[in-house]
Formats: sequence, C-alpha cells, structure tokens
Amino acid sequence: MVRSPDLLAALLGLGLGAVLTLPGAGAAGCRALGPAERLVFAPAAKARWLAPRVRAPGPLDSLYGTVRGFLSVVQLNPFPAELIKTLLNEPASVKVDEVVRYQAGYVVCAVIAGLYLLAMPTAGLCFCCLRCRRRCGGRVKMEHKAMACERAVLVTFLLLTTLVLLIGVVTAFVTNQHMHEQMGPSAEAVPETLLSLRGLVSEVPLELQAVAEQFSLPQEQVLKELNGVGSSIGKAIHSQLKSTMYEALASVLSLGQALQVSVDHLRGLNATSVELQEGQEALAPALHGHRQRLLSLLQEPPCQGCAGALDKSHTLELGADFSQVPSVDHVLHRLKGVPEANFYSMVLEENTTFNALPILAALQTADMISELKKVVAEQPRGLNTMGEAFPVWEAASRWSQALEEVEERSRPFLEEVQSYERYRWIAGCVLCSVVLLVVVCNLLGLNLGIWGLSAREDPSHSEAKGESGARFLMVGVGFSFLFAVPLIILIFSTFLVGGNVQTLVCQSWESGELYEFVDTPGNLPPSMNLSQLLGLKKNLSILLAYEQCKQGAVLWTVLQLNDSYDLEKHLDISQYTIKLQQELQKLKVDVKNLDLLSPAARRDLEALQSSGLESIHYPGFLAEIQKPVVNSDVEKLAQELEGLSQTQGNATLGQKLQEEARGLQHLHQEKILPQQNLVAKLNRSVQALASSAPHLQSEISGVLDRVTHLKEELPTWATHILRNESECFLKREMGYFSQYMAWVREEVTQRIATCQPLSGALDSGRVILCDMVADPWNAFWFCLGWCTFFLIPSIVFAIKTSKYFRPIRKRLSSTSSEETQLFHIPRVTSLKL
Repeated sequence: MVRSPDLLAALLGLGLGAVLTLPGAGAAGCRALGPAERLVFAPAAKARWLAPRVRAPGPLDSLYGTVRGFLSVVQLNPFPAELIKTLLNEPASVKVDEVVRYQAGYVVCAVIAGLYLLAMPTAGLCFCCLRCRRRCGGRVKMEHKAMACERAVLVTFLLLTTLVLLIGVVTAFVTNQHMHEQMGPSAEAVPETLLSLRGLVSEVPLELQAVAEQFSLPQEQVLKELNGVGSSIGKAIHSQLKSTMYEALASVLSLGQALQVSVDHLRGLNATSVELQEGQEALAPALHGHRQRLLSLLQEPPCQGCAGALDKSHTLELGADFSQVPSVDHVLHRLKGVPEANFYSMVLEENTTFNALPILAALQTADMISELKKVVAEQPRGLNTMGEAFPVWEAASRWSQALEEVEERSRPFLEEVQSYERYRWIAGCVLCSVVLLVVVCNLLGLNLGIWGLSAREDPSHSEAKGESGARFLMVGVGFSFLFAVPLIILIFSTFLVGGNVQTLVCQSWESGELYEFVDTPGNLPPSMNLSQLLGLKKNLSILLAYEQCKQGAVLWTVLQLNDSYDLEKHLDISQYTIKLQQELQKLKVDVKNLDLLSPAARRDLEALQSSGLESIHYPGFLAEIQKPVVNSDVEKLAQELEGLSQTQGNATLGQKLQEEARGLQHLHQEKILPQQNLVAKLNRSVQALASSAPHLQSEISGVLDRVTHLKEELPTWATHILRNESECFLKREMGYFSQYMAWVREEVTQRIATCQPLSGALDSGRVILCDMVADPWNAFWFCLGWCTFFLIPSIVFAIKTSKYFRPIRKRLSSTSSEETQLFHIPRVTSLKL
C-alpha cells in the first residue's frame, strides 16, 4: 500500500493534538469579535455659550462693601413689590407719597444736599463780602503767647484735611476711570447675552435634527461589519468543531486502514492455505517415494553405519495437515468487494469541505445578510421626529423675534448710555480735577507758608513766601466755594441713580426677591409674561427655572413640558433592535454536506462488522502452523546420506545413496522450503487477524456510533454556535447604538437643550449691572461726596491758617520763651494785605 493514508493520519493526529492543547478551544465565546469600536460624533450644538462673568477680587472691594453698607443704612425699607406692580401696570395711578415714603432715606440725603447747595454759595458770598472789607482771612494783628500753638494746630488740621481730600480725590479718579472702562464691555455684553438667549429655544429643533442625522454613523459601522459576519460565523463554527471533526476523521481513516489490512490478511490467509494444501498434495508422494527407497537401501546387509539414517527415514513423512485448517470462505464471501470506498480520498475530501466552512457559511448567508442590511438601513421612527416633536417649535419664532426686537431697541439705548457715560466721565474728571486743584493749593500754601515762617528771623528775608502761601490757601478756598454747587449736583444725581440700582435692583436680585416678584401672578403686564410669550400652558417660575438651569436641567423640564416631550421616548429604538435581532435569528448555515462517512465506506465497515472475522477458529490455524512441514529434517538427512555414500564399500550402494541424497536436497529446495515460507506467511496473517479481530468489532461499532451521533448532532451544534455568534454580533452592534444613545443624551441635555444659558445670562446680567457698573458708580460718588463735604473743614482751616502766614502788624515785646517757639516772628513788617 502507498504511504499517503499514513501521512494524512499523522497530520490529522498532529492537528488534533494542537487543538486539544489550546486553552479554551471550542468555547471562544464573544472574544473573537471583541468590543465595539469607539465612534466619533460631530458636535451638533452651536457655540452660543457665554463665558461666565466674574469680577476679579481687587483693592477696591473693601470700598465697595463700605458703600453698600452705607446704602443699606440709607434705604431701610423692604422691596416695594406693590409700588413696582402699580408702576408697571398702571403708571398713572402711582401716588407720590408712596414713592416718597419708600425713598425716605434718599429724601433726607436730598435735604442735606439742598442745604449744602444753599449754604455753600451763601457762605461764599458772605466770605467775598468780608474779604472785600478785609474782615475775614486777614492777618494776625499782634503776637500773643498762644499764637504758636494755635498756628501749629491749624496747620496740622489743614494738612490732615488735605490728605483726606487727596485720598478721596485719587480714589474718585480711580473709580471714575474703572467705571468708564467697564461700561463699554458691559454694554457690548448685553446684545451678546440676548443672542445667546435667542438660540436657547430657536436653534434647538434644528440641532436635534442634526443629532438624529448622525444615527448614520452606527448604521454605517454595522453595515460595514455585516459584510464579514457570514465568514466570521463560519470561522467560529469551524474553530469550535474542529477538534471533534478532526478526531472523528482521524478515527475513520485509522479504521479504514485497519479494514484494508484485515481484508488483505484474510485474503492472504485463504490463499496461503490453498497453496499449502496444493503443495502438500504434491509433496506427499515424493516423500513417500524417497522413504520407501531409503528404507530398502538402508536395510541392505552391505550398508555400513546406516542405523541412524534408517531411523530418520522412518519419520520422512508430512508433519502438518493443512487440509485440516478452518475454512474462511464464508468470511471472504461476506467481504466480497470490500473495501468498496477509498477511505483516504473520502477523509481528504471531508477535511477539505470542513476547512472551507467559512466560505460556505458566507455563501449560504449572503441572501439573509442582504435582508439584514435593509433592516439596518432603516431609520427609527422616534429619531425622525425628535426635532419636529420639540414642543416649543411654534414658540421658537416668537421667542426669537421678541429677543431680536429687544436687541434692536437696546442698541440705540446702549449707545446713548455710553454717550452719557462719556459726558459723566468728563464731568467727573473735571470736578475731580477741581478738588485736586484745591488739594494742590492747600499743599502749596502750606509749604510756602511754613517756608516763610521759618525764614522770618533772617533780617534780609522778605515776606513774599508767607504772603504767597496765604494767597494759595485763599485760591483753594475760592475754588471750593465756586465748584461746590456742580459737585453736589453731580454727586446727588449719581447717588440717586446708583443708590436705587443697588438697593432696589441688586439687593433684591441677589436675595431672590426680584425673582419672587416676577413669579407672582399679576405683577408683570401681559406683554412681559414669559409663559404667554412662549405659549406655555403652565406658568413658568423664573426662580425655579433659574435654580433648575443652575443645576443643568434640560429645557423641557424647566418649561414643564415633560408631558408633551420625552427624550427617552424618541431615543427608544427597541423596535428597531428587536427587528434586527429577529433577522439575525434567521441566519442559517447548512452543514449536512459534511457526511464524515460515505455510504460505500459505511457498507465496508458494516460488511466487516458482520463478516464474522472474529469467529474464525484461529487456534486451528495455529495448531497446524506449529507442526513442521515434514517430521524429519530433510536437509540434515540428505547431508547424512551424502556422508554414508562415501564410507560404503559397495560402490553400487554408495552411488544409490548419493542419488537419494541429491533427490532429498532437490525436494527440500523445490517443495519443502516454499511450504515453510508459506507457513511463515500464514502465521503472520493469522497472528495479525487473531490480535486485531476481537478489538476491530468494537472499534467499528464505536466509530459508526460516533459518526452517526456526530452526523445527527452536527446541525444542532452548528445552530447553537450560530446563535451564540449571532448574539455576540448583536451585542457588539448594539454597542455602537448604545454609544450613539449615550452621546445623544449628553449632547442634548448638556449642550443643546440645556437651559444653562438662561441662568448664565441672569448671573452675567447681575454681575454686569451690580458688580461691574453699580459698584464703581457708587464708589465714585461716595468718594467725590467725601471730598465735597471735607471741603468745609478745608475752607475753615485754610482761612484760619492763612492769617498766620501773613506778616504781623505789631510785635509783642516780650522776652519770654514764647519768642523761641515754633513759627515765632520777632519783627514787625510794614506789608499790608
């Protein structure tokens, strides 16, 4: 036989061994497919977010706190909800006494400002009249003992007052400039905030539609992976069944080889038995003839030393009788034509068919994959209507239009505000400069006056420095009287506006009272009702909406539209996935063409199984085989006769013995030796059959049962693997849809439909109005008012101090220690005012 079947069996054995040594072979689970890839979705939400506006901590914060504390003392009344309600709904019915009652603190401040407004010009006029008569701000008429002390006290108080004025005016300059710098960006932030609020509702449906369109990403990924699912399923079936299949094919090939060997041995046994019987029939007469002749020759009297040869000649006869061996004709008759099948070719073909299972599965599932692709290409109904079903679709245009109108109206107003702010800034800078001029006059007057006083002891010194110092102080006094009126007017106007913004708006905004006022039904006119503007069925609570927006709530929750819009309902693709699962369950792979055992091979094995090979009486063969072909050793007998022929005295007897020896040698070579070879061949066949026949039947039964069971269970196993792989594939594909759903939830709730821009706009509005505008505005008038009221002591101290800087008319003639005190003037000058 050729060696190819042995080679195939060895390869199958090696393949089986390699499979069995792999960990987890036959139970790969879902590891072959692996997890779903990461999908990248394009952001659908437009960049309409406002950067959070926060006032950075600065050195003026303590000043702002002081001003707010002062305003809280000025305005002790609570938030006037009823008054504002009447003002918004029926402005003509507002009572003046109610306004005055609420603005009582500002009325008191107005009275104080009015008194100041009347007192300063009056005092200025009086001062001018007195100066014209030289009765105020003149000079010290004569020296006295307490003059130096009075002069030092006045100079100290004037210096301190001037320093207070300097600090106030510098702070006023800083706050005035800071407010002017903040006004521009704050005004520009208003349209920016309104634009963000416009997109809060109006752009949501379009962005939801853009989100729904990106469902194509997981669809395309699933369609891409569907192209190889048939081959993948075939590989999974091949991978999980290959150990069983290789083992079964190896068993079938081994049994086919055993069948061939057994049939060959059986046929050889039968043929050898026939040849042995035929050889015995030819050998028996020849042995009989030689035996008779040798007995006759060796018994002759002249034969010398022939007793031993005579004894061996008596045993010159057949030993084994092969006509007595059991017949195997009935077994051969049952195995006629066996083997009909070529087991090697059959196993090679089945192995090739099994290894081609991935391709076969891809071909068998091609039509079903096409139907599956059609299902995947469908769009879930809920996603199609996600943007259209958004409940504020109709109100979006009204919302956008209203905000657009507000934005258009606000631009001219904001331009006017910025224009008025420039005027205010210029006026503030001018008046601050006036106060600064007063400070400069005071400082110059003090320096020149003190310089003049320190140089009076020098006889050559003139009184010009002291006189100049006094005049500078008087100039400062004149500026103070002259600009007191515009100062107090600017201060009170800015105070009235900024104070009311802080106490009426900012405090209530920060405490939440403003939200409560807006939320109270009837407080706002219908034109300002947000719920009516959006066409909502329920009243919208601004405070609740603000708190929910602050926490990141979605728009339909804030607008109380949960009954009319449910995002999860639109994201429910269970019907889509159920249909996809149903189509996946229709996938089938037919493995019935894997026969493992052809009908001819099965007939061969069944014929061998029923042939009765194991029932042959092998001991009968062995009994005859163990007997010698001839009882006597013919070769030794021929050698002995050859030797006797040489020792005989009778030449004729020696010649006859020599002829018999040659005849026996020829008989041994021609007939006995072939018979012995046939006996050895028969022995090998009998030994092989005797050892294999008992086990061969059980092996055939086991292989047939295994192949039958495998043939029956193979479709079930393949279907089970197919279902498992289908579930794994479905789980992997559902991973793509899950990624999409998670992205949609995050994109919609945190970027598209989130109402955080509303809370951000409200917070930014409060920061802009209160922190960036109102605080520096109020700090400006506070500092400038501080300077304005400190002009009064500055005027008093400047007038009092200037007298001590002018020359003294009469000198005190005293030698007391007063002469050596600070600023003491020992001589009299003739300079006059």
